[in-house]
Amino acid sequence: MDHARFGDRCARVVIDVRRGDDALDAISRDGFWAVVATFEGEVTAIRFAEVDAGEPAPRVVDWSPLDRHWASSLSSAAYVKAVEEVRRRIADGTVYQVNVCRVLSHPLDDDADLDGLDVLLRRGNPAPHGSRIRCAAAGVDVVSASPELFLARRDGRLVTRPIKGTAATRDQMLPKDHAENVMIVDLMRNDLSGVCDAGTVRVDALCAFEDHPGLVHLVSTVSGRVRDGVTWRDVFAATFPPGSVSGAPKSSALTAITDLEASPRGPYCGAIGWVDADTDSAELAVGIRTFWAERDVAGRRWLRFGTGAGITWHSDPAAEWTETELKAARLIGLAAGTVTP
Repeated sequence: MDHARFGDRCARVVIDVRRGDDALDAISRDGFWAVVATFEGEVTAIRFAEVDAGEPAPRVVDWSPLDRHWASSLSSAAYVKAVEEVRRRIADGTVYQVNVCRVLSHPLDDDADLDGLDVLLRRGNPAPHGSRIRCAAAGVDVVSASPELFLARRDGRLVTRPIKGTAATRDQMLPKDHAENVMIVDLMRNDLSGVCDAGTVRVDALCAFEDHPGLVHLVSTVSGRVRDGVTWRDVFAATFPPGSVSGAPKSSALTAITDLEASPRGPYCGAIGWVDADTDSAELAVGIRTFWAERDVAGRRWLRFGTGAGITWHSDPAAEWTETELKAARLIGLAAGTVTP
């Protein structure tokens, strides 16, 4: 059954599906929409007729543990080489920071239901922006345990909470992590200024520690008052893709990502969440800690999961690979049955 589940609401009965600019225009007009935007900028909006408040009771759905054989779009050697290339570009002065990512893939049976995986993630890796969106007509089958807010829109304000800096414990956070976070805060201030009233963009919190299952993050909060007449097409043009998963300057970082990554990111590092045009409110997460199911050109079904790290001049290539493993370990373990919820 098609449905969407977010932290404080559950939606059912699909009545419309829009894509691209048509989707961005539709979510600015009326209705409640689930939104999935790929990192590459393909936006899908799904309108639901019924929206219930409160956390829904989980469906009882079996999930068969995967066999732990995941293919990576970048090997450890290729990832290290990509990090070294980013450091060369930083030395040349073309970029300051680049998020380098890889996508893990596992064969998936046709009858495997990601509702079962959603239950495991909600128990074993609760997240402030967790979600489940399933719509056959839209080709969307996503489960997210995202800890990161891309954009919230409420009471005329836009809020973003970029994550930069990840470690197993607080005392393992490095000066490099703090520097990363400050760079991205500057980028997000600039992005929001394109759609907010002059003088209203502010940093509400800088480099705050935030604990999550198995790791700790540095999180900052940036907000601004939205200018009159600003639409979601305007907001996406100013802010997408999220700065925390691209880099700075964003244009140079995106060039590096295109050059160095072996496959599209898809929903990973895009935006996943909801927009309620009737109340002019929204909550879109950065699509990290996210699984999605899709079929390849031969019709074979796959489960995908992305992981990555922010690269600066001070990055150690081997340590950055280890960070990608840390970010993936718990969620991949839940899907594989090696981590107990």
